[in-house]
Amino acid sequence: MGTVETLRSAGVRSGDEVVVPAYGNAEVSRAVVELGAVPVFADVDADSYCLDPAAVADVVSARTAAVVAVHRFGRQADVGWIREVGQRHGLLVLVEDEPGADPQDAELRRTHAAYLDGRLNGVWTPKPAAGHTYEQYVVRVPGNGRPDRDAFARTLRGKGVACRVPVLAPVYRMPGLRRDVFLPETERAVDETLALPVHAGMSRRELQKMVSACNALGGLLQPAL
Repeated sequence: MGTVETLRSAGVRSGDEVVVPAYGNAEVSRAVVELGAVPVFADVDADSYCLDPAAVADVVSARTAAVVAVHRFGRQADVGWIREVGQRHGLLVLVEDEPGADPQDAELRRTHAAYLDGRLNGVWTPKPAAGHTYEQYVVRVPGNGRPDRDAFARTLRGKGVACRVPVLAPVYRMPGLRRDVFLPETERAVDETLALPVHAGMSRRELQKMVSACNALGGLLQPAL
């Protein structure tokens, strides 16, 4: 059952508000709009990139009917706290995996991630968390924001590292979903995050090459303010 059907079957109707992530997964917000409901964007936790339960509580109103939490990059959302917020306000809490999440080969990805954790410098590596499957290994490129991250990514690609920017813009800046809000952790994540490859088929030599390429650029970064 898709997001629209699940929300509709739970009694969410036109005009209701649904709290959704502002960082990634625009299809969730579009599903809410398709139902005739109103997406309300909540900020993310700085470590997990999933909904911050405190931010969810801040945007709940008398019109709020549901919350949609999404696991991000193979890391679990804090569903326990989000459900507690939901129970307090009588809300439906829907939890979804990101599209394309593949639990197979998770142990190999964890091994690759552990190797990178211990060797990368000049970037901020992901905070370890129980159950993290590292669907994407997302680092932060500190500095003065997006120009630093984008220049870093271009240089890595030139060295043969297939890195990618995981989220290009907050959902509340996308066509058809624009809202006059500014969520600081979401904005910071959009500007700083970069996904490095950790797929199960990577060799140790490929990982070593990626570490060397990243670490050679570390000195180009300015400390985050």
